[in-house]
Amino acid sequence: MAAAKQASRKPRRRDRKSVPVGQAHIKSTFNNTIISITDPSGAVLSWASGGDVGFKGSRKSTPYAAGMAAESAARKAMEHGLKKVDVFVKGPGSGRETAIRSLQSAGLEVGSITDVTPQAHNGVRPPKRRRV
Repeated sequence: MAAAKQASRKPRRRDRKSVPVGQAHIKSTFNNTIISITDPSGAVLSWASGGDVGFKGSRKSTPYAAGMAAESAARKAMEHGLKKVDVFVKGPGSGRETAIRSLQSAGLEVGSITDVTPQAHNGVRPPKRRRV
């Protein structure tokens, strides 16, 4: 029987690079808010979401959860030396403004805010109207 081969590879760990300027991408849907903070080339430095910071179900879609997620992502990104971000907001959710405010209050300087929500040119049929 062949001898069992030992795995001697260590998990690859990226070294921390100092990035003073970056981008914050906020994707706010009706169910959750996801914040990704990247360097200018698009490599992700940190991310957080409503579910990542401990909210479940319908509480993930609240502005409070979006603020907590933005604060968490900002704290992780500031360990990389991040000081200033340009914000790109996508989606119709309720946590958009709260997430931007939380990035500012966490200590990041917001350079510009851009709405990059995609607009359909008559694409797929929208969901049917809710009858409540």
